[in-house]
Amino acid sequence: MKPQLPAKPPLQIFAARANWDLLGNRLAHALADAKSAGISFVDLTQSNPTACAFTYDQRQIAAALTHPDISRYAPDPRGMPVAREAVTTYYRQQEIPLPADDLILTSGTSEAYSFLFRLLCNPGDQVLIPSPGYPLFEFLADLCDVKLVRYPLNYDHGWQIDFSALAAASNERTRALIVVHPNNPTGHFASPNDQLQLSRFCAEREIALIADEVFLDFPLAHDQPRPTSFAGTQQSLTFTLSGISKICGLPQMKLAWIAVSGPEEQKKEALARLEIIADAYLYVGTPLQVAALRLLATSSCFQSKVIKRVQANVRELDAQLAQQSACNRLSCEGG
Repeated sequence: MKPQLPAKPPLQIFAARANWDLLGNRLAHALADAKSAGISFVDLTQSNPTACAFTYDQRQIAAALTHPDISRYAPDPRGMPVAREAVTTYYRQQEIPLPADDLILTSGTSEAYSFLFRLLCNPGDQVLIPSPGYPLFEFLADLCDVKLVRYPLNYDHGWQIDFSALAAASNERTRALIVVHPNNPTGHFASPNDQLQLSRFCAEREIALIADEVFLDFPLAHDQPRPTSFAGTQQSLTFTLSGISKICGLPQMKLAWIAVSGPEEQKKEALARLEIIADAYLYVGTPLQVAALRLLATSSCFQSKVIKRVQANVRELDAQLAQQSACNRLSCEGG
């Protein structure tokens, strides 16, 4: 294994926001060593669905990208109407009447976070995030000069938000609260009661609620009702994020969205300001937008395969854990 070199002081030419540790951690070095030595291994951290032996409807995907309108450029900062209508169809299947005009398309949820941090935060403002949580938030916040403040998730026969600690973490510089539904890495969904409390919390403090729902379609229990989406929430200004990277297992097709809901005046102004931000970043690719409806139609087949595999993996894990008493696993609802 390569030794961990001491960090060098940053060169003055680079901004402080980009002063990351570029050396990598011990796991990254071990992985690189194994690859260079030709050692065969199974990477249990693999999160790329196209590298996990899932089969896709290649004919449907290819056909979706042959639409004659892919050669036509008709920019709309919010996204082409045909693509936004495709997303509303997705929500209509969940019995959520989301108007197409309440959507902003982005080339991935990372770009969506960037839009929202720019919309909501001045440099040094704070965004509340769950802990444990997803480490990518740190990089996205750094790039937008936003400070992250963690609110704890407690485990007691299941995961719960510590609302007392959440209130203590909020102050006058807090501009938004992020909830990941289901959370990564705990795999728990925000309960309807938690959703209501979070909306009230944000409304009372006049901060925005950002709900990341990229794994919402992947509950693990056979008899579990579909989790309720934050999309359409009216009590607080709410931005619901999702996209086909996870829904359809197509991370190479960069198409995601922000669904805006909440009090009408706040929603209207948020959409107008987001439209300007989206226009400055140019545009989601036309081929993906005209293909959106057909690509989203492949989601149910892909999701059923993922859920079956994860359920089988959990059964195998439980069977092995039952043979020893040294440890057990925490409950997991989806993701």
